[in-house]
Amino acid sequence: MTVKKTSILPAPRSIIFAKLTELKTLQYIAKPYATFEPLNAAKDFKWEVGGETSYKFRLFGFVPFGVHTIHIERFDEEYVSSCEGNPHVPVWNHEIFLEKQGENRTLYTDMVTIKAGWKTFLVWLWANCFYAHRQRRWKKLLTNIKYNLQRKNI
Repeated sequence: MTVKKTSILPAPRSIIFAKLTELKTLQYIAKPYATFEPLNAAKDFKWEVGGETSYKFRLFGFVPFGVHTIHIERFDEEYVSSCEGNPHVPVWNHEIFLEKQGENRTLYTDMVTIKAGWKTFLVWLWANCFYAHRQRRWKKLLTNIKYNLQRKNI
């Protein structure tokens, strides 16, 4: 099954892409639906093509859901692709599309293919809520960045 969520984010594609390179962005936008505690990544880790990292994954920050592995297939300003999974959801393939919408707006799309056997429908339901939440958190994060940049210019 596939989940697809799209939003207009209030920032240029370059800023969104820069934030995508940081693990702390994933941790921020996923909370409280999910937490990712790195098992093999340094605090200053940056995503890159061919990179593979593993995380202690918890639903809602406290329900253990195994080790989640992320393998980056493509990572550039227009498109990000990762093959992911864990013991409960063996296939969680995530694509992110970033399309310029003028100078300070970006059309941001998350598309995820999920295969989890008999649990697929339940995981798909959760993922729909999770990705809607992530995009709301993206907006909040980018609004905070914009606000802080404006304050520094005063």
